Amino acid sequence: MKEDFLHYLWKFKKFNFLKAETTAGENIKILNSGLHNVQNPGPDFFNAKIEIGNQLWAGNVEIHLKSSDWYAHHHERDAHYDNVILHVVWEDDVAVFRKDKTQIPTLQLKDWTLPEMLSNYKNLLEAPQKWINCESDFHQFTDFQLKNWLERLYVERLEQKSILIKKLLKETENNWEAVLFQLLAKNFGLNKNGKAFLAMAKSIPFSVVRKIEEVEILEALYFGQANLLSQETDDSYFIQLQKEYEYLKHKFQLQANQQEVQFFRLRPPNFPTIRLSQLAQLYIHQKNLFSKIKAIQTLEEIYQLFEIETSSYWKNHYSFGKESKVTTKKLSKKFIDLLIINSIVPIKFAYQKSQGKVEVENLFHILESIEAESNSSIKKFNQLRDKTASNALESQALLQLKSNYCDLNKCLQCELGLSLLQRKAS
Repeated sequence: MKEDFLHYLWKFKKFNFLKAETTAGENIKILNSGLHNVQNPGPDFFNAKIEIGNQLWAGNVEIHLKSSDWYAHHHERDAHYDNVILHVVWEDDVAVFRKDKTQIPTLQLKDWTLPEMLSNYKNLLEAPQKWINCESDFHQFTDFQLKNWLERLYVERLEQKSILIKKLLKETENNWEAVLFQLLAKNFGLNKNGKAFLAMAKSIPFSVVRKIEEVEILEALYFGQANLLSQETDDSYFIQLQKEYEYLKHKFQLQANQQEVQFFRLRPPNFPTIRLSQLAQLYIHQKNLFSKIKAIQTLEEIYQLFEIETSSYWKNHYSFGKESKVTTKKLSKKFIDLLIINSIVPIKFAYQKSQGKVEVENLFHILESIEAESNSSIKKFNQLRDKTASNALESQALLQLKSNYCDLNKCLQCELGLSLLQRKAS
């Protein structure tokens, strides 16, 4: 059993609270269970109002599995706990006293919790290992219930993605164009080269990127800062870029980037050479890209902005000096969708939030117009419930659900888990 179950029982009064008594036999009347403290130091519930016996108390409530946890956590030394009026525990194994030597009243929940509630909890969270705790019940959630929770989870995911954006804004002195460049660079690198591409982008002052008008020069800048121009070769284009980069490096006093890009186990269209060439083309053809992005309302407008391909050299190359069949290496729709999911919508959300006017319905519409991602987690959710993820908003929300709730056994912070407990206990 975990403390969060006791938090749930107390917060939602999921025990026989009308008849509950302290371990000393005093009646308890809960007028206000208090404000749940989930982030700050101190007791678990603030500003509760409770009548114990014939005395009205106002103060805080602390919750533990055992009373002795009070001393195990050294609360007797912490001034945050001086105003605790009730100690709520599953098992009362030791008396707990205030600094003035008066005993803190204790509510032992195991005496007042309905057996079926405990059984439901154990079935959900203490059953043999499953992919997710509620997998046998997942198909029972209503469409309305699931849709509402997934929308909230997606906003939560956008909030998490905003953490990196805020960090980049601080580093660039609130330059949204520079942040978009860095964010796009990271996502052009995908999982394998995302960190290296971000490091490359951060190593280049964005004012330098804006000044360059020729794609070969911008490629030289990107390739050089990504450590792709350090080897020896007789390829003429490589030598041209190498010379150009040395000039740029000296002119703009560029510092070397220590991150190395990877080719290993990448499909050729995702080679860093191809992705950096495409990124260079994007910033040659789309000046003031963030200004355009923030004004965009439709998915088609975004697709039009990203109608780019590599420079001519890379039409018959994937790496320097090795010719291949001539192909036009455009950004695929699937790749642009990933950019929209991981860069465009998050930065639009962060900017709108900074302006105090989030157009959440428009952001939802964009994501709902994109096909759901396909990975092992999404496939498993779709097996548990037919078409759980029918678009990118739902697949993103399900990834948030799996990593931030299911994997951490946070069923009691999940609307689906709570509804299961409540439904089964009724």
